[in-house]
Amino acid sequence: MLRECRKALRITTEAYDSELCMLMVAGAQDLETAGVQLPGTVSFTETETTKNGATVTSISDDSTLEDCLVIRAILTYVRMHFGSPADYDRLAESYGIQKAQLMHATGYTDYGEETEEAPEEDGDGE
Repeated sequence: MLRECRKALRITTEAYDSELCMLMVAGAQDLETAGVQLPGTVSFTETETTKNGATVTSISDDSTLEDCLVIRAILTYVRMHFGSPADYDRLAESYGIQKAQLMHATGYTDYGEETEEAPEEDGDGE
């Protein structure tokens, strides 16, 4: 997902990877808070190593999310919150629509799943 995120933002450097990863996780959490069940995970591992006396940070993408609709919503969330985009309002509206569609789409929430209920009593108290 990190590579796709850089592409969506037209970024070629890895200098912003830590911030982008944080925003992708935040976007995933925002969808989950709204009731969207993610069909995979969004996670990253950051490791630091020392080379020639300098600390080098590398990030590995451990995400298992492959659903294009969910990824698109998360990338819109990232674009909306990364830097100060001139089209913030348009991105916010787009993300809101994408999130609402996922919240109401079959297979992305557990709202419509039936649960077993206890049998109703006949009301005579016995």
